[in-house]
Amino acid sequence: MFKIKSSDYKIYSKFIENLAKKLNKFYYLKLNKPFKVSNKLGGKGYDPVTSADKAFEKYITKEIKKRFPTHQVIGEEFGHNKKKSNYSWVIDPIDGTRSFVIGNPTWSNLISLNYKGNPVVGLANFPILKKYYFNTSLNLAYVSENGKKRRIKINSKATFSNMKLSAAFHGSLSLNQQKKIPQILKRMQFPCADALSYSHFAEGKLDIVIQCGNKIWDIHALMPIIRAAGGIVTTWKNDDAKKGGNIICSANKSLHNKMLKILKPVSK
Repeated sequence: MFKIKSSDYKIYSKFIENLAKKLNKFYYLKLNKPFKVSNKLGGKGYDPVTSADKAFEKYITKEIKKRFPTHQVIGEEFGHNKKKSNYSWVIDPIDGTRSFVIGNPTWSNLISLNYKGNPVVGLANFPILKKYYFNTSLNLAYVSENGKKRRIKINSKATFSNMKLSAAFHGSLSLNQQKKIPQILKRMQFPCADALSYSHFAEGKLDIVIQCGNKIWDIHALMPIIRAAGGIVTTWKNDDAKKGGNIICSANKSLHNKMLKILKPVSK
């Protein structure tokens, strides 16, 4: 597992904490107003992007370049700013754009610092909920809510019989495929809300989160937070989650292995 020096963790975690506060001010001063929506896919489906997505990404990129001008930046909306650096920032300016469009407060800003392509520091910021999640090292993760910060940990004692499971297939699994995983379907008793579900998992409020079709900017920021809180995160094939795709996070190895086995019929 990739890690950086403890002194570097301090620098970057302090930066993302300050960035979360700046993002909230930026939203309420500049973006909490009517916005434009367009469809990235035209008539071939629906993948919304708003003027707020673009404004957030420009603001985040500006703040990163101001503090770390030699670092690379990879954004969902404006692509890859390539530089010769081992450090890169991966940005999802609004994760949960559909929620943003309809006024659901569960959308977030996701920002990851990667070292040699591996996520090491993450921020999941929820402006409307007035909370943000982040990690300060390989083993320490926190949530700051209404100005109060507390350490978070997964529920390591979760078992298959008492687990709290949240899942969303985002149209990636047909009904016939879903019928192959009945043990998961009947246990999908908790709502899945994009990055908020992964964040709730890191707090120990959920024990399993399963999602389909995550892009790198959907999952990179969450990976360091989940791992620092003690969780396991991989693809359904047990590959490195940094590649994106179908993602599962579990509260312990026994539960993870059990769920991977159940998902095997639809993970080919």
